[in-house]
Amino acid sequence: MSSQAMAVCSTVATSPASFGSVSSINVNTTVQNSSTLNGGLSCGPSLIALGTSDHFYLTISSLTSGLVGPTGDVIGYTVYGNNSTSFPINRNTLFDFGPNGIATAAGLLTGPGNKSLPLYLGSITGSNVAAGVYTEVLTLAWGWDYCIGLGVGSLCVLRDKNLAPATRTLTVTLTVTNDCQITAPAISFGSAPVISGFATVNGQASVSCTKGSSYSVGLSDGQNPISVGGRRRMVSSGNYLAYDIFKSAGTTRWGSVGAARRDSSTAEINPGNGLGSGASGGSQVFNYNAKIYTDQTTPPGGTYLDNVVLDVGF
Repeated sequence: MSSQAMAVCSTVATSPASFGSVSSINVNTTVQNSSTLNGGLSCGPSLIALGTSDHFYLTISSLTSGLVGPTGDVIGYTVYGNNSTSFPINRNTLFDFGPNGIATAAGLLTGPGNKSLPLYLGSITGSNVAAGVYTEVLTLAWGWDYCIGLGVGSLCVLRDKNLAPATRTLTVTLTVTNDCQITAPAISFGSAPVISGFATVNGQASVSCTKGSSYSVGLSDGQNPISVGGRRRMVSSGNYLAYDIFKSAGTTRWGSVGAARRDSSTAEINPGNGLGSGASGGSQVFNYNAKIYTDQTTPPGGTYLDNVVLDVGF
């Protein structure tokens, strides 16, 4: 006599996996995670507990080596058998969800209803890439061999077996967005007893933006601009000290609108499009000079402050 619990497995259409939208800096420096609840294998319920002789095989392959973007850049990632990094699934290598307990933990053959094996993904850091949509289509080859019928002495008398892999495809996507790392040290004019005693301050703003990105850099008018003439002003106890910031070593005011901005092609160091984070010498440097206007009356003594916002526009 024997009892049977017919639990038939089959391949089904997968659910896509998406990493979502991630800035280029985070793609380069931080592991991104994703998953799909349906990796393409679906099984009905069984009353028989899975053992070490029961197997659910997966082999992953692809025509590419990772997620490929619009300029040909590639973002690498790893597929895992469960929600940890303990069970990486190497490409073109047979992986078994059975003996390691993953299939049991996922409730693959427990009811009610059909169950699918999820797959988990984690990106590999160190990818300096351009913005855009990155995609890869994985081929998933599934096979299985597990008991569905017990006889006398709990011996398996019937197995559901398919060792000729049945394939499905899984689409994986990640959208890279433009981003920048900005270094803009504070400007200090020091101290002087009269307006004419303040010297010109020469400085630099460094920007490291997404590989291949064209952008412009602007400086706001600060917190206390003059409404007519647009001069920036520092303030101390209701008193003002007018100053400004000029492009490079010249006399053209660096502002935040239109032609007053600075295009990435005008950088003194590494002019042109962004080189991306992690690139050798990847920062683009914009020189400026800051001056206190000498055509104003020397205000009362004090510490004068202003805050200017540097912004990057793509």
